[in-house]
Formats: sequence, C-alpha cells, structure tokens
Amino acid sequence: MLVCICSLLTALALMTATLDSPAFAQDLIVEKKTFELPRYETVAGDTIKNVRIGWEAAGTLNGDKSNAVLITHFFSGTSHAFGKYSASDAGAGYWDGIIGPGKPIDTSKYYVISSDTLVNFNAKAPHVVTTGPATINPDTGKPYGMTFPVVSIKDFVRVQKALIDSLGISRLRVGGASMGGLQAYEWAASYPDIVERIVAAISTPAADLYLIAWLGAWAEPVRLDPKWNGGDYYGRDEPLAGIKTGLKVATLHAFHYEWADKAFHGGPAAEGKDPKTALANKFKVETELDDFIAQRAAVVDANQFLYLVKANQLASADISRIKAPVLAIATPTDALFPPARVAQAVEKIAANGIAVETAQVTGPNGHWNGVLAIAQASEKIRAFLERK
Repeated sequence: MLVCICSLLTALALMTATLDSPAFAQDLIVEKKTFELPRYETVAGDTIKNVRIGWEAAGTLNGDKSNAVLITHFFSGTSHAFGKYSASDAGAGYWDGIIGPGKPIDTSKYYVISSDTLVNFNAKAPHVVTTGPATINPDTGKPYGMTFPVVSIKDFVRVQKALIDSLGISRLRVGGASMGGLQAYEWAASYPDIVERIVAAISTPAADLYLIAWLGAWAEPVRLDPKWNGGDYYGRDEPLAGIKTGLKVATLHAFHYEWADKAFHGGPAAEGKDPKTALANKFKVETELDDFIAQRAAVVDANQFLYLVKANQLASADISRIKAPVLAIATPTDALFPPARVAQAVEKIAANGIAVETAQVTGPNGHWNGVLAIAQASEKIRAFLERK
C-alpha cells in the first residue's frame, strides 16, 4: 500500500497529540499542478532536459503580485504543506495549522505556493511530481539512475525561481522547516532583491560538518544493500532493506526519546518470545518502528534518497548576501540543527546588519517539533510576515 509521507505525519500527529492547531470549519481544497522547464542547467554546469516539479497554491495574487509566500518543504516532505486534495482526505498538509484562511499565513491575504523539489525521494507517491534519477532520460528512454547530475539546494531554489517567474512574481516571502529552512536561506542569498522576509524553522543557512557526516550515515545502508547494484536496479528488485534501514537511522536521529515513549509500546514483540531468552527475539518498539518505516519506504526511490542526501550535504547559503529580515525558529531538543547552531547563525546574520527575530517551539518530537508543533509560533509568524 502506497502511503504519502504527509498522511503518515497526520497519523503521527494524532498519535503524539502535538499539532496544537486551531480547528477551522471548512477545509482548504488545493489542486496539484505541474511546472515544466524544457531544459535546466545545474549549478555545476550539467543540463537536465524536461524538468518537471509539482506545485500547489491557495489564495489570490494581488494587482502588483506583491503578496506571494513560498513554502519550501523538509527532507521527507512534498509540496503538500496545506489544505487537502479532496474533502475526504484523512489529513491535511503538514503545516496546515498555520496556513489557510484566517491562519498566520493567511490565504485570504497571501497567495501561498509550495512545490516539490528536484530529486524528491517520495517519487512513487501519487501526488508527487519530481525530476531525478528515477525519471526517464529522454535521450535513452531509460531511468537516469546514477547518470543524473548531482544537484544542490541552490538548484532546488533555481527551479523554484523559474516557477515564480512564470507567475510574474517579483517580490516574495519564503518560509520552510529543516531542508525547507535551508532553501529559505538560499532564496534570500541567491535573490536578495526579490526576497522580502524569510521564516527559517529548525534550520541554519548551511550543513555543518557533523550534519554532513550524519547525512552520510543515513545514506550508507542503501549503498550497502546488494540490490542497490550501484544504482542500477530499475526493472529489478529494489534495495528495500537498505531504504528501510536508512529511513530508520534518519527517523531516530530526527525524533527524540520522548516521542518513542508516546508513540510505541514496551515489552516483547511476540508473546512467549522474551528478548532475554534468544538473540532473535525482539522488543515491541523494534517491530512497531519497523512497521512505521515500512509505510514510509513504500513511496521512496533509493537513488533519489541518495541524491537528496547529497543536496543537503551541499547546502551552503552565502549569508553575506542576505538582505531580508529573518525569523529563525528553533526547538531545544533538535539533534539535526541544535539551538546552539541556530543561535550562532543568527548572530552572524545579525552582525551583517540584518534584522533577525527568534522564536522557539517545544514538544516531545525533537527536530520534528518544527513541523508538528509549529502552531506554537503562530502569532510570531503572523506578526513577522505582516511587518513592513
């Protein structure tokens, strides 16, 4: 069964009860659209033909197209940041608690856009449109595989810029969490005369050495799976064991022990199979985590996972170019972008004369508090975006 990561997040939010979102009477219904570029030249100078990314939007552009807000998604996310595709959907987009009519990012006031990135690893999810290693190379008629060019966060932003240009938008506010924050910082650095404000949640402008090493650890199980076959597995058995293990490492890294306390159960996985009596006997928390990971893995392409890891490792926004005011949101139990690292980045940006504001969200979910508990920063976000 294919399960979108957004649906899993909805289930997780219900399980851990941390969304803190107000209830609204009417769901925002959004439509998935596709943006296409005949060709794109990467930051490294390679050319990709027929680039396609999915996007969705809500609200209305004003007369001078100055009310646009771009939401950039996190590592395992998609363009589905707000609303539902149909009223019958079990859950809404991952930041729906703060995006919509009357909410902090008010679609009655702003035209809010969100897009899938290049090499989005949820390549098999039904509502994801992305170009990456799993895409058919028009020159060969076969998936690119490892011949796909290396892309970076800056490439994600450049493709988004082409989408924004196609809409005639020349002024923009940008916000996102985690990898979305990396993109927000890159937007402010790459296009300082366009970006008016950025909201960077649970992120810094660049990946530090520790995070680069950790990201490599996320990817290593895929490379070690014999079925990965150097990236040549299309039309064969996929390296599902490697994907699952990589996702497990990433999940445990990004969450927190308080999350495990709330999300899982203690005791042996099977009655009569006490873990202390045999090496093969597992704890219930292990099998429950495996079940959660199996749902996530069902929509993931292994090569796109590896390319997405590389893009994050390459993240390095030039903060000397940033002109836009910044709202930096941290969470105290974040192991990916620890509060001390966020504070260091904020200090460096402020030293350049840029207005910087900060906020904090808390909860049992570690790094994921920046997604699941973002509504705690609602009024701070609202006021920041409205400020002239």
